[in-house]
Amino acid sequence: MRTRILSLIALACSLGATHAGDTRVGPALLKPAEAGVGRQVADLAFTDIEGKPGRLSDFRGSKFLVIAQTSTTCPLCLKYAPTLAGLEKEFASRGVAFLFVNCVPPDRVEDMKKAVATHQWKGRYVHDKDEKLAAGLRATSTTEVYVLDPTRTVLYRGAVDDQYGLGYSKEAPTRRYLADALGALLADRDVAVAATAAPGCALEPERETTSPSSITYHGRIARIVQNHCQTCHRDGGVAPFALGTYAEVSGHAAMIRKVVERGSMPPWFAKSPEGPHATWANEPTLSAEEKADLLAWIGGGKPEGDPADAPRPRTYPKDWVIGTPDVVLQIPKPIAVKATGTMPYQMETVTTSFDEDKWVQALEVQPTAREVVHHVLVFVGPPGARRFAGENDERAGFFACYVPGTSSLIYPEGFAKKLPKGASLRFQIHYTPNGTATQDQTRLALKFAKSPPKHQVHVTGIPNVRIRIPAGAAAHAESASIRLPSDVRVMAFMPHMHLRGAACKYEATTPDGKTQTLLDIPKYDFNWQITCRYAEPVPLPKGTTIKFTGVFDNSAANPANPDPNKTVRWGPQTYDEMLLGYVEYYHEREEAEKTAGDDDPAVRLFKRVDTNGDGRISREEYDAEIAGSPRLKDNPAAAKALFDRLDADKDGTISLAELRERGQFLFSREKP
Repeated sequence: MRTRILSLIALACSLGATHAGDTRVGPALLKPAEAGVGRQVADLAFTDIEGKPGRLSDFRGSKFLVIAQTSTTCPLCLKYAPTLAGLEKEFASRGVAFLFVNCVPPDRVEDMKKAVATHQWKGRYVHDKDEKLAAGLRATSTTEVYVLDPTRTVLYRGAVDDQYGLGYSKEAPTRRYLADALGALLADRDVAVAATAAPGCALEPERETTSPSSITYHGRIARIVQNHCQTCHRDGGVAPFALGTYAEVSGHAAMIRKVVERGSMPPWFAKSPEGPHATWANEPTLSAEEKADLLAWIGGGKPEGDPADAPRPRTYPKDWVIGTPDVVLQIPKPIAVKATGTMPYQMETVTTSFDEDKWVQALEVQPTAREVVHHVLVFVGPPGARRFAGENDERAGFFACYVPGTSSLIYPEGFAKKLPKGASLRFQIHYTPNGTATQDQTRLALKFAKSPPKHQVHVTGIPNVRIRIPAGAAAHAESASIRLPSDVRVMAFMPHMHLRGAACKYEATTPDGKTQTLLDIPKYDFNWQITCRYAEPVPLPKGTTIKFTGVFDNSAANPANPDPNKTVRWGPQTYDEMLLGYVEYYHEREEAEKTAGDDDPAVRLFKRVDTNGDGRISREEYDAEIAGSPRLKDNPAAAKALFDRLDADKDGTISLAELRERGQFLFSREKP
């Protein structure tokens, strides 16, 4: 029996749902897999308001089909009618068809025909009185839109934009979800936001269930593999085997079942964020339905199905994921990688020749011998720099990175990183020999923004270089923290530990004393150092303390432990350890950004050492910094002499002015 939740919806849409907590409801971001993105919609039949029958397959000649839920009685649908008309007109010449679906039985056909005439919609209009289309689409709202490709695969599902919602209206939208999705798909790019909720009148048509016997490779499994596996498991990908055909997927079915049941594939280790920021933009995990269907298919004999139901093959860049770069920078000469054993970090400098500052909107690090490269960090220094903050201990923020699972980054319009004119780039490369000697000549590709961005993206590290992990300790915790000197929005995290790392967590304590978890990884895996990127950046006020905590397993029960009998401290090799939590962010207000001074090497060094953000470097903060210096940590006399030299007024602390005046050698070309 079908049920419909239409109670209070007209009142909610028109009056704004004035109950506490529901006064303003916009299009919250959803996990694409859980919203049905990547699923094939059945070839649903319909009859339009002119009495002409049809099926979804009638639109297979179009590049994409937009199915727009609508109504002549829902207030939000009425507001969005002109917007849909404009989008239909905008994309008609680019091969995009529109189908308008009204699934509110009481709506009158004469009102529907009037709406079509008023807004000059060209697409067919269907009154879905029996809710067959709504059920097949799994509709939840009268304002939802869907983008389907010619194989009827859902590529976007959600709101048109964010101009209208429950309890609010804007003069213009700030996020054009449907337009952005169509633009990306027509350009053969991934959709940045593939699923949102769509505020409107609520729907709950009876959902049709899928029996295990109807699950086939071409009809269902191929789409799951495309969306969650083929980024790595494809010809030319980083995975050890491809999963691009029925033979390849069925041939690896036993291993697929094992890693899916264990939860180790697709690789993702973070819990869902707390609060309103409840979605990771780059989370690849299977939904519960996808996991059940995949395991049912494997256990049911792996039926191939009809090749006519297959999704369109994915195309992948042959060279750069970010597209054609504006410039490619490569380390000067190939580095020989030996066959066995370990290698210390390799440091190579590339000098740029830009005569003006560059704003980098996309970047990609690409080793030429990926099979032996564990990670690469790229740091920025002034022209001709001999010293680079963070190059030896990884404590400073990096400019670009390559780690397992992350090699490229494309920022949205209005966001970019600054590369100062004439800057030097330091490549820190960690090689892991794999049994065969080879060579590598890592390179970095950059794409520049067309104009200076609204927001400059920064990266900082939260380190504890004084960690001490006792021998045999099974769950030893260490932590570090920073205090925010201004209002920021956090975009992403990249925690870094080594082989004894077992779990980690970022927490924020705001000035009012409230604490929230920003990222929780209960099972950390050194082999997958994945950046966890928020779908919507998290605002944190000035004075907030961000604490990064890591738990280490130095016991014999840890099979990756190099030596459980050793007390472990900070060090660069995998048999050492690190506690380092990278944070990517931008300043909340432009004036804060203009005064942040992050391009000044003296300011960068000062802010890194002044971990509590009080504007002075204490002796404790100084000692924590030099603990990562091979030349000072074992020479207390030299360390004290340097502190006394920098502390010009002898008040026991170092100011930025003192560091700038007396510590030039620490951040310039000069040697100390």
